Amino acid sequence: MPNQIDKVKLAERGAKVSISIYIILALTKVILGYDFRSSSLLADGFNNLTDVVSSVTILIGLKTARKPADHNHPYGHWKAEPIASLITSFLMLFVGFQVLESSISRMLTGEITPPNELAAIVSLISAVILFSLYRYNLALAKRANSAGLRAVSKDNLADSLTSLVTSVAIIGASFGWIWLDRIMAVIVSLIIIKTGIDVFKESVFSLSDGFKDNHLAEYKTEIMLLPEVKDVASIKARMYGANTYVDVTILVDGDMTVQEGHDVTELIEEALYEKHDVMHTDVHVEPDNLNDQFNRDQM
Repeated sequence: MPNQIDKVKLAERGAKVSISIYIILALTKVILGYDFRSSSLLADGFNNLTDVVSSVTILIGLKTARKPADHNHPYGHWKAEPIASLITSFLMLFVGFQVLESSISRMLTGEITPPNELAAIVSLISAVILFSLYRYNLALAKRANSAGLRAVSKDNLADSLTSLVTSVAIIGASFGWIWLDRIMAVIVSLIIIKTGIDVFKESVFSLSDGFKDNHLAEYKTEIMLLPEVKDVASIKARMYGANTYVDVTILVDGDMTVQEGHDVTELIEEALYEKHDVMHTDVHVEPDNLNDQFNRDQM
């Protein structure tokens, strides 16, 4: 458990850095977006504002997740992280639709004002900063094995690409393709909406105890490497926040002693933790002739 707490604290560091950088970028882009008359830069600024809220929500979720178990939460508070991600998805969708509505309204009213070329420089600098942030958070996410911070890093990369494309749109508008700046504002809003939908689906998948089959296959292969295990009768897993919980039923020699069966469960727990970072494994031991006995009883 102390190791898991340290990992959460490591992920918190990435969230704090993201909050600081996004606040600076969001304020800069919103202010200069109005001043430079750039719809796409303004939309990108509002996108970064949602990232501030998202990072703050994730940080709160991470801090809550590492709270110790209590009488109301005997398994701990680890699910606070995906709950925070779910709240973030709603915020992103709200802002995305607001930016989309505003961008389309500007296009329909025929508001045609060429943006200042300096807005392109702001977007280029933003793209470089956000790509560096993506690399930093991705490295931390791998060390902390944090799904929440990994999602933040993906958002950093998407924001970096958005800023890069925004700069191209502004440059194009400065050459007379003013419509390109308006179109890019719409595209940015759609990116916000898509990211919100992706975060929503991932959060719901985790909160509903969804788990990918390929990981279960890896766990089963690892367990079957033990010579004492005759077969794996069943294996299930779920995510509890950023932590993996596995429930497995193994078949062993029916003449095995209780102590020997216990030793096997210890080996399985250790192997899954060290090689697959499974936080908790619940192993149920059954004699290997149980299926034969069951089939005879059915005849």
